[in-house]
Amino acid sequence: MTGAALAAALLLAPLVAPLTAQAAPVPSQMLDRPGAKLRWLDKVTARTSTFTIQVGETKSMGSLRITLRACKENPPIDTPESAAFLEVTEIKPGEQAEAVFSGWMFASSPALSAMENAIYDVWVLGCEQ
Repeated sequence: MTGAALAAALLLAPLVAPLTAQAAPVPSQMLDRPGAKLRWLDKVTARTSTFTIQVGETKSMGSLRITLRACKENPPIDTPESAAFLEVTEIKPGEQAEAVFSGWMFASSPALSAMENAIYDVWVLGCEQ
């Protein structure tokens, strides 16, 4: 190591040590909830609907079949966040059902994991107790 590099390392060591010594914060465990509140938009008619759905239940909205597999939210002491695991299939007339979405949707960031569909949007508003 050159003299300049050694001097720089010795000067920066006290600044870096506190950063590496601290453990990353552990997020609180999310709480299971029995249901979710979702919003659905038909982009063709501009019709929206807000509805609740229970874990394990399937609801039909237009040509979509929406099944809620889980809904979780942060405890009250943490930053508010709700996440729902949804399975969405589309049934078009004369065709087989097609899975259009399966995954977690987050209430605070709907675009993070959005359902891609030309006619419909579905997003999570929150969990229901």
